[in-house]
Amino acid sequence: MTLFHFGNCFALAYFPYFITYKCSGLSEYSAFWRCVQAGATYVLVQLGKMLFLATFFPTWEGPTGGFDLLGEFLRATVDVADLGGLQLALGRGGGRGELRILVAALGWASAELLTARCVPLWVGARGVEFDWRHLQMGLDSNISLVRTVAAAALLWASGRHDLPPPLRLPLGGLLAAAAYEGFLIGVN
Repeated sequence: MTLFHFGNCFALAYFPYFITYKCSGLSEYSAFWRCVQAGATYVLVQLGKMLFLATFFPTWEGPTGGFDLLGEFLRATVDVADLGGLQLALGRGGGRGELRILVAALGWASAELLTARCVPLWVGARGVEFDWRHLQMGLDSNISLVRTVAAAALLWASGRHDLPPPLRLPLGGLLAAAAYEGFLIGVN
């Protein structure tokens, strides 16, 4: 029964990435290596963010139960590096705009899936007891894929020279919301 639960959780988390790669036409353009490069960019950006956060943002030693709003906002500002790394991955992909968006987003989201959810899913879903947390982890990986594709599309659209000026401000607001998402919804 635990193997069946692990199989369900694994399929829920990983098959949408496979289906997206196969059905979007990326496999026809041999874009696998470009997706791997975007994933390597994700790993390097996360490593740089960890080093930066560990160096410049020590733990807060305020009163117990207190909340350091400015410190949390500054920590969330480091997440802007994710948009910079995604822009770098977007610029390195070749081909049409839609393919570049999908290559960068799929590689970025796949690397996030492998680094953040692979071990907890492997260890936890094979456990003796059934836990909804692992199904939620699989659903969250699907949401992460959609969110990354949307962020890559926003970054691609912001780099367009033929973008009408009235759309620049809403596009900038959506990019800021994407960068500060964790701070805005209180995940961190």
